[in-house]
Amino acid sequence: MKKHSGYIPALHYHWLTRWYDPMMRWFFPESGIHANLITQAHIQPEQTVLDVGCGTGTLTLLIKQAYPNVVIHGLDIDAKILQIAQRKARQAGQNILWQQGTATSLPYADQSLDHVCASLLLHHLTRQDKQHMLREALRVLKPGGMLHVADFGRPHDFSMWLISWFMRWFEEIHDNVLGLLPVFMTDTGFHQVVTTAHHRTVAGTIALYRAVKPLG
Repeated sequence: MKKHSGYIPALHYHWLTRWYDPMMRWFFPESGIHANLITQAHIQPEQTVLDVGCGTGTLTLLIKQAYPNVVIHGLDIDAKILQIAQRKARQAGQNILWQQGTATSLPYADQSLDHVCASLLLHHLTRQDKQHMLREALRVLKPGGMLHVADFGRPHDFSMWLISWFMRWFEEIHDNVLGLLPVFMTDTGFHQVVTTAHHRTVAGTIALYRAVKPLG
């Protein structure tokens, strides 16, 4: 399949997009991953949050429901998947600012966001685009702002090593399995890069990361 700007669609093929939410529920502990990501963010009232690569908007909507007073943006390159996200938000009666765009060129001003979240986005991107996305996240975050990432990571036990040995050849997961995401974050200029949690899945370890933009 031809890639668009280094981006691999949800479930790899556009025709599978409609099945994204059921597949995530069946094969990933999505609710636990998202709950941990939201908890680690410590979002405050009136802050501005971006869910980049928001997909069908599950995490975006959960953040808005947990923190009704925040301004939250959901951005994805895929117009079809954004339509699903918009429909879910309308049904839930939540006001979310949706925008089509690319993670490697975020359509937001410098130092305009308090938090950037990226759940299962980075493994869809080439190494170069992973690094571009992290630089863009650093640019749009305010000093002291935080990046929160949930994605495939270095396997944390033997069974996850076996699964990841096979999965690393799919999409752009190999860098993740090698544990390079924290390295990329540090090289970009983020400080206090920490791995906050691990989740076992049928596709391998999902790791949660938190990183902070320096104050000066």
